[in-house]
Amino acid sequence: MVRFSLVITSDRVYRGEKEDKITPFVSKYLAEKNHILAYRAVAPNNTSLIRSAVLDAVSRSDIVIVTGGTGISNRDLSVDVVERIASRRLEGFGEIHRMKSMESVGLRAILSRVSAYQIGSSLVIVSPGSLDAVRVTLEIIIEIAEHAREMAHGVSHWEKHRDERKHS
Repeated sequence: MVRFSLVITSDRVYRGEKEDKITPFVSKYLAEKNHILAYRAVAPNNTSLIRSAVLDAVSRSDIVIVTGGTGISNRDLSVDVVERIASRRLEGFGEIHRMKSMESVGLRAILSRVSAYQIGSSLVIVSPGSLDAVRVTLEIIIEIAEHAREMAHGVSHWEKHRDERKHS
């Protein structure tokens, strides 16, 4: 079981002007896959509040999903904030997400800065804030969640899978 956290970046959800439909969706999806949503925070489009929420989430989970702030407007700050505090960027996630998103949004997908990073021993994914984009994020990450957690915690996959290689 992998422990997930969710950080929603949205001025309107933060102020209570818009219902949060992401949290119930993520919680249900993770439960169906035998994982847990261990922590959730909402932050407005404010650099220091996003940073604080992400660092808090990282301290509580293996994988953090940050929703919102992946576009190209001046209010889209999440990618920039996470990138500044990350130890490394994981290039492939964004490419796969944009490719899958093209099925529903067409070429507009290339305007998304969806990304994945490592902060400490946590994987942090910055996803667009639409329900469909979050669904795509979950579909991608759920397939590699256990593997990502083990790698981030220093488990040697060479050693772990040695017996499998001997029998093939």
